[in-house]
Amino acid sequence: MSAAGQSPWITGLGLQTPIGSTPDELWDSLLAGRSGACEVRSFDTTPFANHRGCEIDDDSLPDSSAAESSRGRCTELAVRAANLAVDDAGIDRSALVGDDVAIVVGTTMGEVTRFEQDRARHPDREADAADVASLVDRPLDVMARTVAAELGVSGAVVSIPAACAAGTYAVGFAANLVRTGQARLAVAVGCEAFSRLAFVGFSRMRAMSSDECRPFSLGRPGLLLGEGAGAVVVENARDAQRRDAPFWGSVSGFGLSCDAFHITAPHQDGQGAAAATRDALRRAGIAPEDVDYVNAHGTGTPLNDKVESLAMRAVFGAHLERLPISSIKALTGHMMGASGAVETIASLLAIRHGVVPPTWNWLERDPDCDIDCVPNAPRERKLRHVVSNSYAFGGNNASIVLSADRGSRGVR
Repeated sequence: MSAAGQSPWITGLGLQTPIGSTPDELWDSLLAGRSGACEVRSFDTTPFANHRGCEIDDDSLPDSSAAESSRGRCTELAVRAANLAVDDAGIDRSALVGDDVAIVVGTTMGEVTRFEQDRARHPDREADAADVASLVDRPLDVMARTVAAELGVSGAVVSIPAACAAGTYAVGFAANLVRTGQARLAVAVGCEAFSRLAFVGFSRMRAMSSDECRPFSLGRPGLLLGEGAGAVVVENARDAQRRDAPFWGSVSGFGLSCDAFHITAPHQDGQGAAAATRDALRRAGIAPEDVDYVNAHGTGTPLNDKVESLAMRAVFGAHLERLPISSIKALTGHMMGASGAVETIASLLAIRHGVVPPTWNWLERDPDCDIDCVPNAPRERKLRHVVSNSYAFGGNNASIVLSADRGSRGVR
């Protein structure tokens, strides 16, 4: 356990996103409604109905179609975010040596850009069984291994390929390693690179918007694909207090569930999503009425937003009338494996500033989304406990409780 049963502290933040690569840049964008959406630059979208996405505009990042580089794009995003988080925590690299430091990385597609580089070298050849085998067998652990090597970590190195819930899984799993004494410190990363493969998949499912992402709004057309990385340093509270570490918040609860209903669709009654949030609240030792804000998964797809609204109604009941629930994906796009980690950081920034970031691009109330989605304008509010939700293909659901109290006491 952490010191005297205290929840683990988050002491460092690191970011790479389409709307900012520092906490201040991200926060300013969230309040100003600065979107990362633009015409897709990394490949030709002419064959598709959708042409917009949220890519990071940084020429120093490896391109998915470029010649061989030292690291793939997803790995580079993960390493950059992890280094920034460690620096933000004020940790000397020598303090990362030892078997009691862990690396936990969540992703959806992994280093798929390497596969796309290989295919780009042979544009006139039809994909064959060997290409399919190469795609299926691609290593999903390369990001975690590279982050560990970059930071000199020799403890546990864990990869969590839990689709679009992977970032939240990574933060929660890292917190559990610290809380149970299996690690004194863990760096959790969620990462994803913009890929043609993901773009084609969502396009064929007709899940993407042709203009803007409008979470919870009536007539919302779908998501915009994004990319990025978020990293947090999770630390034993005793050690963090001893070295007078920065305090961004504590991880007081983490909950998981699985609908086991459909490979892509959530169960339409929302009970799987609700179960993850209830589990997180139970482990945090707080009641639904103690929650001051929910950072929603909020992809902007018709079914997902409806199901999440039902799930939050099931968990919070009458408290929902007083509970703001917003989605930042209107600006960042859906960063898949990175989303949960970046949204954890957005939630911590909301606690720090006492402001709920709004759901931008909202046009009109949808009766199927009977929540206060904080449309189009920030809202000041003292935040003690914030829930952040992530849902994924296969019915994987994850919720995390982040708290302002340095002495929060979660349960195992």
